[in-house]
Amino acid sequence: MRKIRQVAVLGAGVMGATIAAHLANAGLGVLLLDIVPDDVKEDPKDRNRFARKGLKDIEKMKPAAFFLKKYASRITPGNFEDDMPSLKNCDWIIEVVIENMAIKKQLFQEKIVPNLADGAILSSNTSGLSINELAEVLPGHVQKNFLATHFFNPPRYMRLLEIIPCQQSDPNMIKDISDFIASRLGKGIVYGKDTANFIANRVGVFSMYNTFKHMMEMDLTVEQVDAVVGTATGKPRSAAFRTADLVGLDTMVHVGTNSYDAAPDDEARDTFIAPDFIKGMIEKGLLGNKTKQGFYRKEMIDGKRQIYYYDYKTGDYKPLEKPKFGSVAAVKQVDDPAQRLKMVLSAKDTAAELAWKTTRDSLIYAFNRIPEISDDIVNIDAAMKLGFNWDLGPFEIFDVIGVEKFVKLAEKDGVAVPEALTGIESFYQFKDGKQYFYDLKSNDYLEIPVKEGQIKLEILKKAQGVMEKNSNSSLIDLGDGVFGLEFHSKMNALGGDILSLTRKAIKRAEKEGVGLVIGNQGSHFSAGANLMLLAIAIAEGSYDDIGLMLKSFQNTTMAIKYADVPVVVAPFNLTLGGGCEFSMAADARVAHAETYMGLVEMGVGLLPAGGGTKESTIRAVELAESFKTDVSAFLFKRFENIGLAKVSMSADEAFELGYMREGDSITMNIDNLIHDAKQKILGLAPNYRPSKPLTAIKAPGRGVAASIKSQLWNLAKGAFATEYEAYMGGIVADVICGGDVPAGTLITEEYLLKLEREGFLKLCGNKKTLERIQHMLKKGKPLRN
Repeated sequence: MRKIRQVAVLGAGVMGATIAAHLANAGLGVLLLDIVPDDVKEDPKDRNRFARKGLKDIEKMKPAAFFLKKYASRITPGNFEDDMPSLKNCDWIIEVVIENMAIKKQLFQEKIVPNLADGAILSSNTSGLSINELAEVLPGHVQKNFLATHFFNPPRYMRLLEIIPCQQSDPNMIKDISDFIASRLGKGIVYGKDTANFIANRVGVFSMYNTFKHMMEMDLTVEQVDAVVGTATGKPRSAAFRTADLVGLDTMVHVGTNSYDAAPDDEARDTFIAPDFIKGMIEKGLLGNKTKQGFYRKEMIDGKRQIYYYDYKTGDYKPLEKPKFGSVAAVKQVDDPAQRLKMVLSAKDTAAELAWKTTRDSLIYAFNRIPEISDDIVNIDAAMKLGFNWDLGPFEIFDVIGVEKFVKLAEKDGVAVPEALTGIESFYQFKDGKQYFYDLKSNDYLEIPVKEGQIKLEILKKAQGVMEKNSNSSLIDLGDGVFGLEFHSKMNALGGDILSLTRKAIKRAEKEGVGLVIGNQGSHFSAGANLMLLAIAIAEGSYDDIGLMLKSFQNTTMAIKYADVPVVVAPFNLTLGGGCEFSMAADARVAHAETYMGLVEMGVGLLPAGGGTKESTIRAVELAESFKTDVSAFLFKRFENIGLAKVSMSADEAFELGYMREGDSITMNIDNLIHDAKQKILGLAPNYRPSKPLTAIKAPGRGVAASIKSQLWNLAKGAFATEYEAYMGGIVADVICGGDVPAGTLITEEYLLKLEREGFLKLCGNKKTLERIQHMLKKGKPLRN
């Protein structure tokens, strides 16, 4: 496999600069080049002005393009006149200049080819131009190392990367770069063909344009449509029109126009003609988020945010009306996207009609694109899930509805149904522990192999069942003596049944295995403890029950920490509150790069009481002892983590906050996460030495707590914190410092856990805490009271 250490990105606009940022996130050296300004000044650095500006812009970008700001130092800005000879030091060159065939060809011929190192990979980030036409200007030895690598924006967060070979591309080179991009950059690779807008944009923009058409025919509003074609039907929260605002209306129309121009034989070609009202919006500069107004606009009125939607019939903005459809309301508490979609489609209201028409047309369109844009259904499904954040790909949706049922319903509508659809039983099958897809070329089912380095829990469970299970968690045999504990509650919230099975899982791993991985393949690792159950208990005054629940939670995290076999947690995305405490208790953490971890209990008027505050104390004390210095600085940092409810914005930042530790590791590709955690277990198991609960922790003491409380008093007096926040902070200070004892007093873990419980219950008894909890449950954001 080729070694790629140094990469050049040619073009420092938003896309080029953000690609450079993600390459830097992956630990690569990056050369970021752009043109020399026409009005260049005498200062030699000014020749790099555009590349320097691109780098400066992304350093300020939100959401952040870098895992850590310091990774910007891995990028060297330059220009096309002075720095092209440096391409000889690059293993991979990515062209990201303006989408103009002539400009790209000229850059290739005059600037890139003369400076390429022998064997270097050259790729274009074009989103719609012909890769074979671009290849025509390249010499043969360069053509074999040439391809399109189409990143989706923003590159750090969007997993899809479409790979489009040219006719002369070396298959071994394609495999090498694909494997590198998947493992090192964390991308989901989809293989497309040299067709208009490749896969995701071709199907995705059709789906959006088709939605606009049905909206006008059914006389619906922008807001009504988004209420239906979002999470209720397995699409992202941004639905259709918020997605258009994110992408930019001008960009969306550019993609649509390209599909229209470059695909004259497309049976639905006219769908890609932008409606007049969208053309009018572009003329008025209503381009979406980049102009702060598009299909939606936000304004601050009397200190409150007011959101308006665009009325395409009048050209005016109107306040949101929060439309209510029975079918949409009925699925709000349903987690399974397939079940949500089935329920909406089976209803009889206007939302169900819109959902059916848009789904029907998108599925038929995707089916008709084989073999034009892809040879198989797997790549199309992956493209839509990774690039447009669909919960289910088009062919997975076919199976949810039932292919035969779909054909009958579509024919009843008088819609042209592809003849080849008739007779297909399903597009996916599970058989003998393996997954198969229906191949339209051979009219047979072909196996979908599980890639090396990946474990798919759903396939594993279907192949061999589960060892134990309850409604919200499962214990799975991952092989080689490693067991896996999987959560599958709503937002993977932690409740009594998960705590119970966690303790059972540890006992079984101790008796029958070599270790336990705690992880899952849902949307988030865990959003924390079940807040609704706690709110009910507080409202009912069931404090004894809350105390028992806390003790159960603490017993579970202590069981994780002191198991006789190694326990590794595999956090990703939201890893909050109790989820963070599970992670902190483990022997090691193998985190996905996008892990947002933190002890956030203060946001709902509580303190971490599942071992999180206790672990914060222990880690501060251990660091102070290792550096033979005062504990205060280390403790203040951990108190801030809790008091400010700090959440890491990446796994790298989780190291800086102290939630990840030396020996922990980061996985870039989330598909590899469970496998990598299993490998960590297998590495730890042979020489594993279990430890015992600590009994001689040197308490930071009441003096450090008093110092923290003094600072809290100042913050409250300066209106930087509310009185209640200062009060809560004082309780946390008492717990994290080991209670009302002199500094250096020897205390135990069990004593710290007791302080946690007492502090938690004290806060539960305050009405302001209940107000905070209720506000979070209702509004989804913290209340500062």
